[in-house]
Amino acid sequence: MTQSTPPAAAGLTYRDAGVDIDAGNEVVERIKPLVKRTLRPEVLGGVGLFGGLFDLSSRYREPVLVSGTDGVGTKLILAKQLNRHATIGQDLVAMCVNDVLVQGAEPLFFLDYFATGKLDVDTTVHVVGGIARGCEIAGCALIGGETAEMPDMYPPGEYDLAGFTVGAVEKSKLVDSGKLRAGDVLIGIASSGPHSNGYSLVRKILARAGITPDNGGLDLDLGGVTLADALMEPTRIYVKPVLELLARHDIHAMAHVTGGALVEKIIRVVPAPLGLDIDTSSWPLPAVFDWLQREGNVAREEMWRTFNCGIGYVLMADPADVAAIEADLDRLQLAHWRIGQVTPPRDGERLRIR
Repeated sequence: MTQSTPPAAAGLTYRDAGVDIDAGNEVVERIKPLVKRTLRPEVLGGVGLFGGLFDLSSRYREPVLVSGTDGVGTKLILAKQLNRHATIGQDLVAMCVNDVLVQGAEPLFFLDYFATGKLDVDTTVHVVGGIARGCEIAGCALIGGETAEMPDMYPPGEYDLAGFTVGAVEKSKLVDSGKLRAGDVLIGIASSGPHSNGYSLVRKILARAGITPDNGGLDLDLGGVTLADALMEPTRIYVKPVLELLARHDIHAMAHVTGGALVEKIIRVVPAPLGLDIDTSSWPLPAVFDWLQREGNVAREEMWRTFNCGIGYVLMADPADVAAIEADLDRLQLAHWRIGQVTPPRDGERLRIR
């Protein structure tokens, strides 16, 4: 009696394992024109090489490179719930380029990392399109990135974002806070909203208020803008106007107000023993922050350490230069306020917020 041989099992493919190479290739083809719009003359070889190439030789004599990396945090969860993916990429770029700007650096190029469990072509193109738009606003080139499809690492429909930028500044023009003096004035430039910080608390407040994307609560009107729009407004990119200010004025120090907000981010650039006195009554609290504070019963001090509360970027300058800086901010159509000053040494207290 002869035994029959069992049929051979079908050969497995990468797609069987959950990775769709064809979808990845489609993403690449669809984002190519978006990326192309961000390129600068210093970019060598275009996009698609194993490493991005950028030629500094014709632009700087003594370049100091300044790098920064960040993500978007749990604002991504809200973006997914609202199916709004087109602007979250601008948040990613903004969080990086605004940081390197603090040292006076011009962001030169940007690279992103997009990771997901299963690649959705349309969502990915929307996200990368937002990244490209952010790079256009900042004037930096999107010279590379990585799209990683990792089944079992992320649940279906989930994705995560990270990115980094490299900027440069002439060594002689590096902004390092060395010029700061007691009496220097803090000029706060308006944020566009919560930017990309504090969204774990935002989502906790939404849950407490019983608001979900499905019950219409996010359609609440906050003085002409819905709550959803206010929360999803992309982070403002300050690069081009601030670089213009730096070319025209002597700015002693700057701060990008992100996680840690007013409590931690501004004092970080002030060398001890100097301190800060910040007057929170000197600018209006935007409606979205007022709503978050009331609905969450959030203490004032907790607001200051979690949210930017309407101030996204801070300039510090000699009192004699402030009026001219403010005139240029008006011309650049950036809302601004004098929010405090640098203080002399005091007994153990470096930061006063009132």
